[in-house]
Amino acid sequence: MSPHCPVILDIAGLSLSADDRRRLQHPLTGGLILFARNWSERRQLVELTAEIKSLRADLLICVDHEGGRVQRFRTDGFTHLPPMRALGELWMRDPLTATDAATAAGQVLGMELRACGVDLSFTPVLDLDHGGSSVIGDRAFHRDARVATMLAKSLMHGLLLAGMANCGKHFPGHGFVKADSHTEVPVDKRSLKAILADDAKPYEWLSTSLASVMPAHVVYPKVDAHPAGFSPRWLKEILRLQLGFTGAVFSDDLSMEGARRVGGVEVSYAEAAAIALDAGCDLVLLCNQSVDGGAAVDALLDGLEAQHAQGHWQSDPDSEARRQRLLPQTAPLAWDDLMHDPLYQRALERLP
Repeated sequence: MSPHCPVILDIAGLSLSADDRRRLQHPLTGGLILFARNWSERRQLVELTAEIKSLRADLLICVDHEGGRVQRFRTDGFTHLPPMRALGELWMRDPLTATDAATAAGQVLGMELRACGVDLSFTPVLDLDHGGSSVIGDRAFHRDARVATMLAKSLMHGLLLAGMANCGKHFPGHGFVKADSHTEVPVDKRSLKAILADDAKPYEWLSTSLASVMPAHVVYPKVDAHPAGFSPRWLKEILRLQLGFTGAVFSDDLSMEGARRVGGVEVSYAEAAAIALDAGCDLVLLCNQSVDGGAAVDALLDGLEAQHAQGHWQSDPDSEARRQRLLPQTAPLAWDDLMHDPLYQRALERLP
């Protein structure tokens, strides 16, 4: 086992192939991210996550499961969670009821996923709702950083009650730019002072509560020429030193267009991963690259090994400790037991 297992990869289907098993046992693999294509029913998901853990108990099984339009599992008993904007709208009518509803949403989200063997959801979205972002939109709680922070903290409390860690995204803020970093490289031309006073405030106010953070594939040229996830200035100086963050840092998906050009130069997945790790990321995601045989996943794993051998990034035991801390520390309730659990039932009643 490497002293540092930074790669979060994906799998193609409903069960593990021989190639999936080989990749999941690679010394640089630290976990995987599931998508809707990996879901047919609860029993299948439970069997899949159990097989993953039988290969390596320390693998971190992740998913993007926020509510609203970003919810990978929606059938066979999974609760349809509201978009986070619904909690912001409730806040405007009744702030304390909204915070309780946000905690309930975190509980339901975390308990249902954990009952199926999933360790971590990449939530909450801390981006502010500036009104123009197509990719963020109703995924954001509110325009006001104070409201977004309080609702996010309440949601994170619910996750904690379910035994699940959290991931604030997309640092220092993706909500101001209109461009979608999946397909282009967004540019936010505001000053560092303006960003720290507004969009980045939730990261400061939640610095002791956030277990992990995912930076944005956005360029802030008045701060650094590199996107935030590839920038030592953003990750090491501002996030860690200035804002005091001590948890894990995930890169966003390296296959997104916003990650394919770093400093104006087109880079391979392995090069992008090495730059991200050297800049201060602890973990790097590569999504949706296993569906055509997974050559890109193998190229990342092999290339990152070569980049390490050449000294382009260093294995960091602190990074590995941060990854390990994201794993659940308690046993989950089985689904049938969950259906009779009073905490879960009460949380369902409190959803907006």
